Amino acid sequence: MYVLSVVGARPNFMKVAPIHREIERRGRDVTRIVHTGQHYDERMSDIFFHQLGLPEPHIYLGVGSGSHAQQTARVMSSLEPVLEKERPDVLVVVGDVNSTLAAALVAVKLGIPIAHVEAGLRSFDRTMPEEINRVVTDSISELLLVSEQSGIDNLRREGCKEEKIVFTGNVMIDSLVWFLDSARKLSTLEDDDLEVGSYALVTIHRPANVDDLNNLTTIVDTLERIATIVPVIFPAHPRTVDRLKSAGLHDRLAAAPGVQLTPPLGYLEFLHLMDKAGVVLTDSGGIQEETTYLGVPCLTLRKNTERPATVEIGTNRLVPLSPDRVVELVSAAKELKKDAAVPPLWDGHAASRIVDALQNHLHV
Repeated sequence: MYVLSVVGARPNFMKVAPIHREIERRGRDVTRIVHTGQHYDERMSDIFFHQLGLPEPHIYLGVGSGSHAQQTARVMSSLEPVLEKERPDVLVVVGDVNSTLAAALVAVKLGIPIAHVEAGLRSFDRTMPEEINRVVTDSISELLLVSEQSGIDNLRREGCKEEKIVFTGNVMIDSLVWFLDSARKLSTLEDDDLEVGSYALVTIHRPANVDDLNNLTTIVDTLERIATIVPVIFPAHPRTVDRLKSAGLHDRLAAAPGVQLTPPLGYLEFLHLMDKAGVVLTDSGGIQEETTYLGVPCLTLRKNTERPATVEIGTNRLVPLSPDRVVELVSAAKELKKDAAVPPLWDGHAASRIVDALQNHLHV
């Protein structure tokens, strides 16, 4: 079996790495990786390949940034000749970024079976581009590899054939488990002299939060207030930095007492900080999962989540963009750990179940 995996953004790398490693470990099938270049900043892309032990991408498309339509179109036009030449037995796509949707659209038109890792996740918010990507990708995939029970429920409700759905668990946790010991041995400048559980770690990048001036200003106000209670470490996504600068808020936040505004970090460095944090504030889907596994309180600055297991079972809470409410929950973050647990099959072995499913269900 020839498995071709497509990655385009940071979370994709962390999900494909364990799958690629498991296929190679078995020594039975061929595995190669296409990097679309959706994230092309070295700090957001190349460093993750290096740290996650992935080989240099076998194929690099270099599509870069642009509007959703532009980026999706570039991936499709660049990937089509690759798939026509390579003709893999299965194309593995992960998550919900534009590269995921674009690759799936090209593959289905060429008759190449698609396996979607993290299938079935739903926020039920069609204003989120990621939600459209998830729904469309699932509708054209041959194999739907599900990370939590809500994914199974959603796919059944949408009428997906039962034989296409496989509950594999969360492959993002495989990477976390694999690298956690190495991350814990690191020493970073950001957490020097900070005790475990004594600071807030922040990551914000979604358009609803950073493209809206009122919301972005509220976030800055909120972080300044939190910093009067606990130190704040904020490794800022390049997109967020651009928005802060264009809004005239970057220098203000960088100068705020108690706030460390840093460039993006490598996976191991960020995992180190997340593992030691007292609370994490985010709008990222993957970080909701990682904090749940680590038992670290997480405040998600969104109205909804496509990962309800992190709220129903784990340490995550959805929080309105209200400085008073966020500060209140930061002060009471330890309460979020009470009765929290790790969801089923978030055990570090999802990649093995995914490769089993590829071999057993696609019959190639």
